[in-house]
Amino acid sequence: MEQLTAEFGGAGQVGTGVGPVLEKFEDVSRIVVLRGGGLGDLIFAIPAMAALKAAYPGATLTLLGTPIHKALLAAVKSPVDEVQVLPYAEGVRPGPEDPEDLERFFEEMRARRFDLAVQVHGGGRYSNPFLLRLGARHTVGTRTPDAASLERTIPYIYYQNEPLRAVEVAGFAGAYPVDLEARLEPVAGPQQGIAAADGGGQPLVVIHPGATDPRRRWPVERFAELAATCAADGCRVLVVGDKSEEDLAERIAGLAGSANVTSVAGQLDMAGLVDLLAKAAVVVGNDSGPRHLAQALGVPTVGVFWLGNVINAGALGRSLHRIHASWVTACPTCGIDVTQVGWTAPRCSHDDSVVADVAVRDVYEDVRSLIATGAGRQNA
Repeated sequence: MEQLTAEFGGAGQVGTGVGPVLEKFEDVSRIVVLRGGGLGDLIFAIPAMAALKAAYPGATLTLLGTPIHKALLAAVKSPVDEVQVLPYAEGVRPGPEDPEDLERFFEEMRARRFDLAVQVHGGGRYSNPFLLRLGARHTVGTRTPDAASLERTIPYIYYQNEPLRAVEVAGFAGAYPVDLEARLEPVAGPQQGIAAADGGGQPLVVIHPGATDPRRRWPVERFAELAATCAADGCRVLVVGDKSEEDLAERIAGLAGSANVTSVAGQLDMAGLVDLLAKAAVVVGNDSGPRHLAQALGVPTVGVFWLGNVINAGALGRSLHRIHASWVTACPTCGIDVTQVGWTAPRCSHDDSVVADVAVRDVYEDVRSLIATGAGRQNA
């Protein structure tokens, strides 16, 4: 029996993707997608935007994102036609709000006369009112019980794979899945400088030790031991990171104690990072943007994840991507339950790593396996 629920906005279901695929909207030529956050947050939204672009091939797709999103999308091919940088706004882009800047932004966006606005930015407490101020003819997105309603809404349940959540949202806009995970490729040829440096035929292992939440970081000593072991096995190891992660990367390189382990943290722009990751035999990292970017570029990865983040952000396949999950469920210092996450959950003040129990030997064995598999493909 056809369901015409309030969440469906009166539309009928025409198929199934990750969830129901509803009827397409008519006369859509301008689409806007709201997705703030970091590098990984953007990558999680790419499959949904690819689906929207395929469903409405004649439409332009504008992303409302952050400066790092704009930098990445200038360096890769994607379904996005343009990026508009979000103003600072509570719950959408953290920073000092300027009411006049916000109003100017909304006036400019309303002047675009968007046909369809899609929210894939959290549960909607802040992002849904923000989306509604764009003045689009149709609105679709996720929603917690306390969030403003859109024309078509999907219940926001915290534990759900983020790319699949966004694809499910796109289905409510009438878009069938094209990809379940992001697929990106560099826009330009080989870059000069660090990324193009000759490794002398050595397999290149790239390590990114950072993560927005320090609790998601594998300890420095574990990364250093892994880097030293890879170097001793004949690999060239480069440790990457942004300016804020330079000290972290330098400590790892120093502890590794090998001429084949070098930190390039803070030395790469976004195009350089894309080029370097694309050249890697394997990328190792926590649940972080560069690891997600490497995966989207088709590069094998080994990830160190807390168990809850495996659900939300883990790679779906295991032929190219390996995951080592920590099963810690309580803060090592105070014992608070860390599985209760989200904006309503208590967060203790401790930043102890919850992935410290992942063994170096296990991560290293997967690095070796993926390098050998890649070498085998190249020599076939």
